[in-house]
Amino acid sequence: MDQNNLASPATAGEQSSYKNSLKSMDTEEHIDLMFYRPVGYMWACIAKSLGVTPNAITIASIFLGIGAGVMFYFPELWMNVIGMLLLVWANSFDSADGQLARMTKQYSRIGRILDGLSGDLWFAAIYVAICLRENITSDFFSHHTWVIWVVAVTTGLCHAKQAAMADYYRQFHLYFLKGEEGSELESSDNLKSKYAQLSWSKDFWKKITLMFYTNYTVSQESLTGNMQKLRAELRRRFPDGRIPTAFREAFREKSLPLMKYTNILSFNWRVIALFTALFLQMPWLYFAFELTVLNVLLIYMIVRHERICKTFTKELSDGKY
Repeated sequence: MDQNNLASPATAGEQSSYKNSLKSMDTEEHIDLMFYRPVGYMWACIAKSLGVTPNAITIASIFLGIGAGVMFYFPELWMNVIGMLLLVWANSFDSADGQLARMTKQYSRIGRILDGLSGDLWFAAIYVAICLRENITSDFFSHHTWVIWVVAVTTGLCHAKQAAMADYYRQFHLYFLKGEEGSELESSDNLKSKYAQLSWSKDFWKKITLMFYTNYTVSQESLTGNMQKLRAELRRRFPDGRIPTAFREAFREKSLPLMKYTNILSFNWRVIALFTALFLQMPWLYFAFELTVLNVLLIYMIVRHERICKTFTKELSDGKY
């Protein structure tokens, strides 16, 4: 897609500022570019003029997302539609907090953690609402109340893994596209070292936050053995971090086709499935979508990415770069 044809502000200066608020064209999704990024940019500009921080916008999105979940409890469609609008509003704020952070250079690890937590809280509220609703409205689930809760917990765990891996692959792609400064790619070894340097008595909240974030990163690394071997080989071959441009471009070319899968595993397509299930008055169908379609997609994405990393690790070992 031509960047000049984006649905963005009209003037050249505004377009430049808008584009700079995006992560990269490689990792942006079409629905985001057409709707959420322009709307998020509007919110970010308003917040910047008022002195509102990215974290404050994230916190506001949490309340909106939880409010959406509450509205999905009711079987009346008009109340569900209100919930849909609240969830769209919440996601526009989720877009705005990152755009504002890039516009104002207000980056922080706590902001990244809070941003990830916000989505988890939205969907936790949605899952609870669906379970309570199905226990009341469904003949089957009302007589087997435990079934929907088991399905919801399983789905939630799968959702968390899907979102974590999608984010991890995006950050790895951005690392080769924009360098370390343009990516939020982390290493569990570095995080563990920073964690060990903190004191429980003096840095309690920083330490406990870093503990959860380290565990999150470890879980991402545990499914990406070949990626970790590639990262180790890159550190060995290029200890100064100056990876040859030819390697960066070659990896980006192979990784780029997978970015569409990371987007499907993120927000927009799962919400399309959720809204469809709500319009059909069968919200449990959303759980089925996550457990089948999205899990198959996750496995495919991991397998394909691991093959790419294995190939590039071998090429590095053979001295191609």
